[in-house]
Amino acid sequence: MNVKKLLIAFSLFVVAASTQSTFAQGLNWEGQTGAVLTPFAYTAASPAHKFGKPEVAFHYLNAGNVIGNDYQFSITEGFGKRFEAGLTQSFSSGGKTGLSPVFAGGYSTLHGKLTVVPENVKKTKWVPAIAVGAVGRFDNHRVNWYLTAPYAGPGYPTETSGDFYIVATKTITQLKVPIILNFGEKLTNASISGVIGQAGNGMNTDQRWQGRLFGAAAFAIKGPAKSVLAFGSEAAQQPRYVQPLGNIATIPTTLSYFISVIPHMEGSPLRFDVAVIQAAGKINPELDLNVRARVGAGVSYHF
Repeated sequence: MNVKKLLIAFSLFVVAASTQSTFAQGLNWEGQTGAVLTPFAYTAASPAHKFGKPEVAFHYLNAGNVIGNDYQFSITEGFGKRFEAGLTQSFSSGGKTGLSPVFAGGYSTLHGKLTVVPENVKKTKWVPAIAVGAVGRFDNHRVNWYLTAPYAGPGYPTETSGDFYIVATKTITQLKVPIILNFGEKLTNASISGVIGQAGNGMNTDQRWQGRLFGAAAFAIKGPAKSVLAFGSEAAQQPRYVQPLGNIATIPTTLSYFISVIPHMEGSPLRFDVAVIQAAGKINPELDLNVRARVGAGVSYHF
């Protein structure tokens, strides 16, 4: 990891997050408006026909002694109450096993999302928000690139991956305890959002685009000092295989259990997330990536 770049990015985040704001949205691991891992059909706040103020986020995951520590710095901006786009930069450090170099290095992520059906459209109370989106990941040196580049000669290109998804989200406020339900499907060729590289097809070294489901559910209660606490869980199916490992390694569904804290501030511009992540453990009988019951944390701030 480039420590200098990491320190600069963190310094910019701290400066941005210390300013005042009147609104908060929560960004997920890849910078989308969402929970911790999955996107919602909502977008970053913005007025009609105009750009909104940007939102920044920092996420950290202790991914264990094999993959090490992962850091995500994100900035996202909304437009016209229906669209958002953003950039996330990933860094990694701290892997301490012989396999750790396979998962080292950061990569860049661009994303965009469009809400095609607003929530409760035409004064209904039951219609969810529905959105479509895309994610592109670039300059990834993990797994496939690390294992194949030495044999390909100079100038071997770094790896790219992407997602195309549709998602529906509904916040139900008619109950004593408000709840949010989220469900979607994505077409992807990434393994765990690029954390362990690209998806394979289980037969050879080729990538494979695959449809995978994801979802989330959460409820909110009043917390101390007029704060709001949200408790929830997510599930995100993963492509079964990793490029270029054929069928010798399989990846399970990723799960998260999270708590989000929104402090009592004017407009609540700040959100803290703490999550326990269940990702890749034993991907074959002799290889344990040790990313089970791992703690992650994040903070989002909307100007």
